[in-house]
Amino acid sequence: MFDKKRVKEIVLATLVADSYSLGAHWIYDEKQLLNLKIDWNELNAPCAIWHKGKTAGDFTHYGDQTIWLYEFLKDKENFDEKEYAKYWLEQIKVYNGYIDSSSKNSINLLEKGEVLGASSSDLSIVGRIASLLLVSKSKKEFLSNVEKFVKLTHNSLESINASIFFAKLLLKVFEGIQIKEAILQLKDESSFDIQEFILKAQETKTADTLKVIREFGPACGVNEGFGGVLHLLFKFDNLKDMLFCNAKAGGDSSARAMLASMIFSAKYGINSFPKSWLKIKKNI
Repeated sequence: MFDKKRVKEIVLATLVADSYSLGAHWIYDEKQLLNLKIDWNELNAPCAIWHKGKTAGDFTHYGDQTIWLYEFLKDKENFDEKEYAKYWLEQIKVYNGYIDSSSKNSINLLEKGEVLGASSSDLSIVGRIASLLLVSKSKKEFLSNVEKFVKLTHNSLESINASIFFAKLLLKVFEGIQIKEAILQLKDESSFDIQEFILKAQETKTADTLKVIREFGPACGVNEGFGGVLHLLFKFDNLKDMLFCNAKAGGDSSARAMLASMIFSAKYGINSFPKSWLKIKKNI
């Protein structure tokens, strides 16, 4: 049902966004952000200690796990969460990058054969869902696959609800609906907290991005990052400007960037990326 070339471009867009975010990812101090010795127009090596050993063009652990899902699915006809759990465990046990709490806390559960992992409410999982379009034959199946995937490592109501919202948004934009219109179409069928995020983000579309993201919250949780992503989608029509301003706001910039780029690229493709940014260290 879903054009695989377009899906591949959307996945690539999330990876480029993650790689661009690597330089300032998880830097929270505003003074430090202002004085980082990086070139904001290019891909950079990480400044945060959490990504020790990574270099320019690499990914955060979010991007690395996005690749795992894509590699697992690219020759499959459907999404078997039990088989993916086995594959994910194989990858995480030999992984040299940062292993976040949602991954650490999911390992023991998945090793027991469970398909329900840690109760993490981080936003980052949502930016990884695009690959599931490769094995979804209908909208309903895509939404089901998204929920199964998210529950493997982020089994919380917050992460599940955020994933379903952005999965529905991705489907609408994929079909050609304008991004802002699609967000507003989903408002009435969303939970009260998501409706509040939409309304507040819409009000910030002309405001300074750093201030807005600081007000919503720059950290990893859904309740902080969700509104920041919507702000980016309401405000920007230029992908490079969006990622530039998002990165300068600091915090969990990659989670926001991957998710916003997933939606943006579903509408506009990947031609808005500078060519030098496309030289990431993984071809999919």
